[in-house]
Amino acid sequence: MISFKDFSRFQFFLFFVFLFPAAPANSDNAEILTPPAPLVAAISYILLDFNTGKVLAENNADAKVAPASLTKIMTVYVVFRELGNGHLHLEDNATISKKAWQTTGSRMFIEVNNQVKVGDLLKGVIIQSGNDASVALAEHVAGNELTFADMMNQHAKRLGMTNSHFLNADGLPNPDHYTTARDLAILTRALIKEFPDYYRWFSEKEFTFNKITQQNRNKLLWRDATVDGVKTGFTDDAGYCLVASALRDNMRLISVVMGTKSVNARANENQNLLNYGFRFFETHRLYQGKTSLSETRIWKGDSKNLQLGLAEDLFVTIPRRHYNDLKAVITIDKNITAPVREGQKLGSVNVALKDEVLANQDLIALKTVDKGSLFQRLYDEALLVVDKQNGK
Repeated sequence: MISFKDFSRFQFFLFFVFLFPAAPANSDNAEILTPPAPLVAAISYILLDFNTGKVLAENNADAKVAPASLTKIMTVYVVFRELGNGHLHLEDNATISKKAWQTTGSRMFIEVNNQVKVGDLLKGVIIQSGNDASVALAEHVAGNELTFADMMNQHAKRLGMTNSHFLNADGLPNPDHYTTARDLAILTRALIKEFPDYYRWFSEKEFTFNKITQQNRNKLLWRDATVDGVKTGFTDDAGYCLVASALRDNMRLISVVMGTKSVNARANENQNLLNYGFRFFETHRLYQGKTSLSETRIWKGDSKNLQLGLAEDLFVTIPRRHYNDLKAVITIDKNITAPVREGQKLGSVNVALKDEVLANQDLIALKTVDKGSLFQRLYDEALLVVDKQNGK
């Protein structure tokens, strides 16, 4: 096992100062004190960090509740996936059925038998919360809404949304149509991560279609310039709900509030949660993915050295003012022998705060190293025998 103290003195100095600036003398004894989350007048809620998935506050986050129009986050996620795999294009035209046209509730005001571009329908769902647009997309993608709901449930299962079940694309009430605050946070995190280019539509404040302009119902888009999404919802059984996300100083938080009493309440409660998270926590990228973190000896290969790193960026979310208390340990496998494939696990990186492990990621080979020549293999074998005899 290799920790910071196993580096050469010069490597140690550069590495440690770059990653973790010098800590105050008594930092090891500094107590971690974080105030509790604000009281939230809602049936359930959750607040988490986008990059790490760390939950900063929650209550009844696994309670199954009616999602209302928050359903449409999954609707557009499914459509985004179809766009991503090339099965669908934004310029494709969808023919509007009578069922989609006569769907009740909030509407985009599409007309039966007209053809509407997929891109416009998506904006009609995201910005205008159109139930008619949601059904039209479902029918265009899957042929009918029930088949589309099956696709929604398949994606929910794949994402780990263990307490969700969808029966429609618009969120109109049904006893067997439900989700949870935690599942919606999981879904929103996946949507933002996988589709950053499409996600920008969630920040648009209005959209005009068929000469009718409608405003986004997310009041936080007007109140807080750092908020850039996500979706509101309301039915009598669901109450007033909101999934919100904000980005401040490279830290993104996602808040989900279910079942408040009014439009203003859902905005206020989400704002309070977001402010709490940004005020008392901070997120840091400690290591960049696909970048050399360490170099190690590789035996019997066509190269003597092997660069090791992480498959993706490593982030941690911690209480504010405790960055200097972070401790990292790098573990590298002994006697690594060629051949080694790019991406092969050859160790780990462990990051902890006090006694709490915050992250543990595989240390992988950043390139492939093939077997060396017969002479190189025999020479390295001799060196390994000598090292073994010397107890190394």
